[in-house]
Amino acid sequence: MRSLIAYLSYSGNTKEVAEIIAEQARSDGMTAEMHRIGIDPPIDASEYDYIFLGTFTWDMGRTPDEVKDFVLEVGYKPEHVAVFGTGDTQFGGDKLFCRAVDKLTTFYHSQWPGLKIEQSPRGSQEQVVEKWVEGVLHDVKILA
Repeated sequence: MRSLIAYLSYSGNTKEVAEIIAEQARSDGMTAEMHRIGIDPPIDASEYDYIFLGTFTWDMGRTPDEVKDFVLEVGYKPEHVAVFGTGDTQFGGDKLFCRAVDKLTTFYHSQWPGLKIEQSPRGSQEQVVEKWVEGVLHDVKILA
């Protein structure tokens, strides 16, 4: 099984989540390739069985332009996309917290709930990431 962990990160928080996902996927026997949105060359999404898509929420609940460009580059809606992201309730409260995750989860009709992390995945939130990935990988094995 090949998976892609595509992410956009300015502060490093979303990158940290992506790294946890990649490590856990690899330890579960899945090939996991990292892709820095807006930096790495475009990918061919059809080469991957699963895509983990990570973003932060920007400008009062918006999805960053680089992530929108990535979606356009892919050119279609792959079947198995799990969305994760980081945010900050300090800017917009619960209503806008990780709103980009909600938007992308809906757009891709993801079978998994979006993972939302407050700022950094360090500390107890690392366990939240690991539990979410465990759930996605469990479903992956069932679908395989």
